[in-house]
Amino acid sequence: MKEGRVNTENSTTEPRSKLSIWVQAVRAFSFTASMVPVIVGAVLALYYERTVKWELLPVILVCSILFHAATNLMSDYFDHAKGVDKDYTFGSSRVIQEGLLSPRSLLLGGWLLFGIATILGLLLILVRGETMFWIGVTGLIGGYAYTGKPIAYKYKALGDILVFMLMGPLMVFGSYFALTGDASQTVIIISLPIGFLVTAILHANNHRDIIHDAEAGARTIAGLLGHTGSKFFYYFLILGAYSAIIYMVTDGILSRWSFIVFLSLIPAFKLIRTISSNGPGDTESIAMIDVQTAQLHLLFGVLLILSLLIIVFTA
Repeated sequence: MKEGRVNTENSTTEPRSKLSIWVQAVRAFSFTASMVPVIVGAVLALYYERTVKWELLPVILVCSILFHAATNLMSDYFDHAKGVDKDYTFGSSRVIQEGLLSPRSLLLGGWLLFGIATILGLLLILVRGETMFWIGVTGLIGGYAYTGKPIAYKYKALGDILVFMLMGPLMVFGSYFALTGDASQTVIIISLPIGFLVTAILHANNHRDIIHDAEAGARTIAGLLGHTGSKFFYYFLILGAYSAIIYMVTDGILSRWSFIVFLSLIPAFKLIRTISSNGPGDTESIAMIDVQTAQLHLLFGVLLILSLLIIVFTA
């Protein structure tokens, strides 16, 4: 029988501000996962020398972050309700488990942020029309339905593929389209490495939580593949990002400057080694594997952005 971790922090520290609690609740540290694809889309607009409405970029960034924050709040609420998040599990913001916020507060906060993002998104729709509408609707439904009823695709082993689509191609293409009005298939191809790595973040979380998710009745790709198969899927996602860059440079979609992303291979291989040495049921040794994978996603994204900017400003 597992024992919950006793929280002694609040008894030995000063009362926390509401703001700091909500920052913890929305998991602000994870917002780079939604900022990187937006900025990649923006830099691609420069790369392809399109006419760009740069005044829309702040709106796009804020909308993306708000959707991400709302999804995180909803995820904590529904994971708690389903019994996925407990005192002894990882992955959530833990504001419910630590008694900092009520489940209802997270649910209402999630709807509020979705609402604000939707209102801001109307500006993008007014500028770009029907295509932008469907991009926004897809993002809204995808964010809520991640754990929200009646779909809750996270619990049906669909999280990996849909997160890949939503936070890879959809966000990169959506940012590019909102700024330029151009529907480029090439942009979707260039977004694939970002999709691989953002999926790796989720899969790292699910790999660590295989046992706990199974106990709560939550089906994930990691759980279906089993401990060993899940490891190989993680390797595939990490190495797939670099393989995609090789393909795109070879095919002429990107220039050789894009090989700069290989500077992130050292932390990538460290993560692969960490996962490789992890044994079944050993969650402590990979407690931060999702955060570390998110850091790789950020580093890879920054290097990709840098490579595109070098081409833009040296051409």
